[in-house]
Amino acid sequence: MIFLTTLPLFWIMIAASRGGHWGAWMPSSISAFEGTCVSIPCRFDFPDELRPAIVHGVWYFNSPYPKNYPPVVFKSRTQVVHESFQGRSRLLGDLGLRNCTLLLSNLSPELGGKYYFRGDLGGYNQYTFSEHSVLDIINTPNIVVPPEVVAGTEVEVSCMVPDNCPELRPELSWLGHDGLGEPTVLGRLREDEGTWVQVSLLHFVPTREANGHRLGCQASFPNTTLQFEGYASLDVKYPPVIVEMNSSVEAIEGSHVSLLCGADSNPLPLLTWMRDGTVLQEAVAESLFLELEEVTPGEDGIYACLAENAYGQDNRTVGLSVMYAPWKPTVNGTVVAVEGETVSILCSTQSNPDPILTIFKEKQILATVIYESELQLELPAVTPEDDGEYWCVAENQYGQRATAFNLSVEFAPVILLESHCAAARDTVQCLCVVKSNPEPSVAFELPSRNVTVNETEREFVYSERSGLLLTSILTLRGQAQAPPRVICTSRNLYGTKSLELPFQGAHRLMWAKIGPVGAVVAFAILIAIVCYITQTRRKKNVTESPSFSAGNNPPVLFSSDSRISGAPEKYESERRLGLERRLLGLRGERPELDLSFPHSDLGKRPTKDSYTLTEELAEYAEIRVK
Repeated sequence: MIFLTTLPLFWIMIAASRGGHWGAWMPSSISAFEGTCVSIPCRFDFPDELRPAIVHGVWYFNSPYPKNYPPVVFKSRTQVVHESFQGRSRLLGDLGLRNCTLLLSNLSPELGGKYYFRGDLGGYNQYTFSEHSVLDIINTPNIVVPPEVVAGTEVEVSCMVPDNCPELRPELSWLGHDGLGEPTVLGRLREDEGTWVQVSLLHFVPTREANGHRLGCQASFPNTTLQFEGYASLDVKYPPVIVEMNSSVEAIEGSHVSLLCGADSNPLPLLTWMRDGTVLQEAVAESLFLELEEVTPGEDGIYACLAENAYGQDNRTVGLSVMYAPWKPTVNGTVVAVEGETVSILCSTQSNPDPILTIFKEKQILATVIYESELQLELPAVTPEDDGEYWCVAENQYGQRATAFNLSVEFAPVILLESHCAAARDTVQCLCVVKSNPEPSVAFELPSRNVTVNETEREFVYSERSGLLLTSILTLRGQAQAPPRVICTSRNLYGTKSLELPFQGAHRLMWAKIGPVGAVVAFAILIAIVCYITQTRRKKNVTESPSFSAGNNPPVLFSSDSRISGAPEKYESERRLGLERRLLGLRGERPELDLSFPHSDLGKRPTKDSYTLTEELAEYAEIRVK
């Protein structure tokens, strides 16, 4: 809108063209409030050569042609007008001065329309001008708001009302402007086509809160009841501000989670849910939900909502914490160590919240930590007792998981004190119990026989391993004059250990108790007893039976310590045969290591009768006595 305080351009053009041709100048449009009046400025011209004595004029409504019988608004010759304009129209201008200004009063809506002027100079000198003015009957002030109102940028809002009624002058006031600013009244201004307006300006810096604010302007006419109000809603543009969003969210694994992001902006923002730079969902809307079905620990993290429009952007984040039971713990570290070394074992897991971690061995707590995901177990100098199965247990309020692991401590063999030999009848068994890791080799040595038997000779040695213990049993069969010396030797890559096995048990060999001197004494006493019994029986037999015959058999009495010629050679042949069978790997009757002294097979060779043997022993005893 251009405001001028000087004569309008068309008046200047009229003055310059005077004496030219037929023509009229009036505003193309003009407005006025209902119930008030309006003055339509008008100037016309005609050729100077006509020189009329009296100039008349006619105003028509909505048509310039008389043959169409348009309503007459004003007619200077007869004052006859259409009923709609009776008492409402009069000419303000002087037609002789070529001024055709028209005044209409008591305006009503039906008077709105096109108005044409016709010049009447008499005779045929009449001319209807094509130029016309459109009258608009209004009842609201015009509030002019800039096409773009941006928050934070000063704007000017104007209230404009027509002021074309010389009889009534409007007064303007603002409605609902509290908090926006104080209005400035510019007063009455002339428009470029000769019409007049009253203008009031309002300057303010809008905020986002002013968006949608209803701002009003009131036009009132003093000394009347006429009041007209107009309103305009402010369309304030502003960047997004996220106003609604979840706080930190905790959810149990497998549950449903809904994240909400709502923003305030004008125009509507583009809302985008993102995680780690990946767009999950977006839409142009005031709010946007992100639905997560059956959440997993992998969806735990930070989610960002971005809101943006042409005027700016905003973003906020929300943390999603997925609560879940511990994962199966993993064990990293030494699982094989040599005795004396330092062992470090790391047990770790993952859970939310962090778990209680505990390392057990045989139900004994070795280390524990609260609300940590890792647990370090330090064993400064491991011993064989540290060997075994361990458990790492992780637990929180959502569950418990455990992992077993084995620590293998390697060490040199140790022969336990429970190792020994025991004799029963004609069998000697030697037990050698070895603790070792890795598994050792075991051998039994008989120094007096210059024989070494190892565990590979299974016909003599039986071995069984249980954990770190290796139990080897050597079985010897046959009579022996003295307890054999048995040495157990065990070795692995960390060392060798030997131990001479002691004899134990209630059934020890007799000579092991009395020794060699006691054996000689016992033998002498036995001979004396035999001699006494022999002499007594001789005397009794001579008295009772003179016909004593050598063919009768007396009671048999003989010593188990007797010697039979030829027995050593047989023993050697049997022992040689047994060794050959073992070396050749022959299968048959289970071989036995025979430790007996040389003896004879009394059931297979001829012997003296018992009487003769007893008699010889008695004679031997007599010789010893003498």
